[in-house]
Amino acid sequence: MLLVASFVPLTIAFGPVGALAQDEVGPTIQDPEPVTVLDAVIVEGRGTSRLGFAPSASEGVTGPEQLRRRPLLRPGELLETAPGVIVTQHSGSGKGNQFFLRGFNLDHGTDFNVNVDNVPLNLRSHGHGQGYVDLNFLIPELVETVAYRKGPYFADTGDFSSAGSVDMSYVRSLPNGIAQLETGQFGFQRALLADSISVGTDGDLLFAVETLAYDGPWDVDENFKKFNGLARYVTGDKYDGSAYTFSAYEGDWTSTDHIPERAVEQDVIGRFGTLDPTTGGDSSRYSLTGAWFGTDGDRRWDLSAYVYRYDLDLYSNFTYALDDRVNGDQFRQLDRRWTQGLHGQTTWFGQTLGKPSETRLGAQFRNDFITNALENTAQRRVLSTVRYDDIVETSLGAYVTNTTYWTDTVRTNLGLRGDVFYFDVSSDNPANSGEEADGILSPNASIVFGPYKDVEFYVNGGYGFHSNDARGVTLTDDPTTQEPNDGSPVDALVRQTGAEIGVRYEAPFGLISTLALWGLESDSELLFVGDAGGTEASGATERWGVEWTNYWDMGDGWSLDFDATWSEARFVDAGDLDHVPGAVETTVAAGLAYETPEGHYAALRARYFGPRDLEESGEVRSSETLLVNAHFAYRFADAWLLRLSIFNLLDREDSEIEYFYPSRLFSEPPGPDEGGFNDVHFHPVQPFAVRVGVAVAF
Repeated sequence: MLLVASFVPLTIAFGPVGALAQDEVGPTIQDPEPVTVLDAVIVEGRGTSRLGFAPSASEGVTGPEQLRRRPLLRPGELLETAPGVIVTQHSGSGKGNQFFLRGFNLDHGTDFNVNVDNVPLNLRSHGHGQGYVDLNFLIPELVETVAYRKGPYFADTGDFSSAGSVDMSYVRSLPNGIAQLETGQFGFQRALLADSISVGTDGDLLFAVETLAYDGPWDVDENFKKFNGLARYVTGDKYDGSAYTFSAYEGDWTSTDHIPERAVEQDVIGRFGTLDPTTGGDSSRYSLTGAWFGTDGDRRWDLSAYVYRYDLDLYSNFTYALDDRVNGDQFRQLDRRWTQGLHGQTTWFGQTLGKPSETRLGAQFRNDFITNALENTAQRRVLSTVRYDDIVETSLGAYVTNTTYWTDTVRTNLGLRGDVFYFDVSSDNPANSGEEADGILSPNASIVFGPYKDVEFYVNGGYGFHSNDARGVTLTDDPTTQEPNDGSPVDALVRQTGAEIGVRYEAPFGLISTLALWGLESDSELLFVGDAGGTEASGATERWGVEWTNYWDMGDGWSLDFDATWSEARFVDAGDLDHVPGAVETTVAAGLAYETPEGHYAALRARYFGPRDLEESGEVRSSETLLVNAHFAYRFADAWLLRLSIFNLLDREDSEIEYFYPSRLFSEPPGPDEGGFNDVHFHPVQPFAVRVGVAVAF
C-alpha cells in the first residue's frame, strides 16, 4: 500500500489555502497501491524535521512557537525568521519595508516574492518601486507560520522569486479570545481584540481589530496611526473545506527620511532630525479572498481567488535643494490600483515509470488596473506633474511539477513554468503610451540524495525571472531630462539563472543544521525608478554566496538558533566599476530562548548587518549594524500574560540603511558642475526602547 504523509495545509503549504506543497509529501514505501493519508504533522518551529521531503537545503518553515517568542519592532520583521533576510526601514513606519537577501538590496520587494495565504503582495508597476510590498496590514498574533524558500528552483512561485519567496499563513481559529493592550516609549500605543466563534456544524468565524499609534524618537513626531480589521470564515477540515477572508487597513504618518552625514556633523540637524518636516503619506488596503480545497481518492485540488484595493500617497525628499533652490526637491508618488487573481491547481499521487510520485498542474491569473503619478511638490502642495499614467497589466502563468521517489534515498523534483504578460500604458505623454506583450519559459530541476540516517544532500538548478515596470517597458521619452526621445524601453521580462548545492543534518540530540552554496545570474537589472520617473541602466549581474543555518532544541525548554550568510554581487563586464551598490554581504542572526512548563518565557536575539559597497568602485562602504533585542512573558492567574519587549538593548547609534549619492542643503552653494555634494545618507536605528503589554485570554 502507498502511504502519503499529509501535512497541515494552512501550516506549511506554498499554494492555495489548504494546498499541499509539492515537496511536503512522500511515500514511505514503493508499493503502488491505493493511497492512505496519514495524520497531520504540525509545524511548531524550525525544529520540525524536514528530512525525506525538503526540496533544498535553504527552505524551511517557522511555526507559531518561535514566532510568538520574537520581539517585533514592526510586523515586517516576521520575515526575518527566514535566514539571511534583513528587514529595515528608511522612512516613516507606514511605508513599505526595505529588504535584503542573497546579495540583493531588494528595495521594497523586487526579486523577493511575498504572499499571505497564497495572495501575492508584490505590487507590479508601483508608484514608488517595482514589486513594492507593504506589510502594515499584518496582525502578528494571527500569523501561524512563515514558510520560506530561496532561489529560482520552484515552478509555482514565478515573478519576483529568484532571490527568495515567503508564504505566511493565518490561523484557522483561536483556542481562546485575546484582549491585549501595549504601551511604550516614543508614544507607542497598541490595542488588539481577537476571537473565534463556531458557526453552524463545521464553520469557524475568526475576527480581529487592531489599532496602533506611534511617534518615534524623531524630532518631528511621526504621528503614525493605523487601523487593521480582519474577518475570516473557515469551513470543513484541513483536507476538505473552504476559507473566506476580508481584511481592511488604513494608515497615515509623517516621516523622517534618510539624511546626509554632513548635516549632522555640521549641526544643521540632529541625528533624529529632518530636512523636510512635511514628508510622509497615507495608505490603505482592502481585500477579499476565497479558497476551496478538497481530496478525491489519489487526487487533491485547490482553487483560490482574491481581489484587493490598494492606495498610496507618498511624499518624499531625498536630495533637499539639489534641483530646486526655491521650493526644494519634495515629490509625491501616487498609486491607486485594483488587483484581481485566481490560482488553481490539482495534484495526483501515483507513479512515474513505476515509481511513487506526485505530479502537480497549476495555473495563475492576475490583473492589475493601476493609476499612478509622479509630481513635484512643496510642503505637500503640487507644483507640477512629471508624469501621469493609467496602466493595465495582466499575466497568466502555468506550471507542472513532478516529484518521483526512485529509491529510498534518491528523489527528483522537475518543474516547468510558462508566463505571458501584457502591458497597456496610457500616459499623459503620448510618446510613452503603448502596448507590449512578452512571454518566458522557466524550467527547473533538483535531485536529493538521502536521507542517509541523519543527513540529506541537495542539488538544485533553475531559471526564474522578474517583470519590469510597465512604464519602463513602453518608455520612449524620458520625462526627467530636457532632451526629447532620449529614453529607451527596457525588456519586459528579465531572465535569471540560479544553482545551489546543500546539505541538511538532523542530529538525534535536537540540532538541525544546513549548509548551502548558491549562485545567481541576472541578464539585466534595468528597472523603472519611481523616484525619478524614468529608467536606469545597471547591466547584467552575477551573485554567489553561502548560508549556514542552525536550530537546536536543547531540551528542558531551551532552544538556540544561529544563522550566518555571506554573499558577493558584481556587475558583468564592468571593469573596475563592478560593485553593486547596496548589495548585502554578511549577516548573522542568533537567538536564545527559554520557556517553562507554566508558559513563562524569555528570549534574547541579536542581528548583525554587515558593511556594504555604496557605489560601483567599492571605495565607499556602509557602516555595520548590530541590534540586540529581548522579549519576556510571565503568565499568571491562568488567563493573563504580561509581556516586556526591549529593543536596541545596547543603545547603539547604528543605521537602518545607508546610501551614497549627491544632494544639496538649502544653506549650501552649488557643488561641482552646478550639482550637489556626494555624501553618505543614513536613517538611524531607533534607540533603546521598552514596550510593556498585558493580554487576557477569554
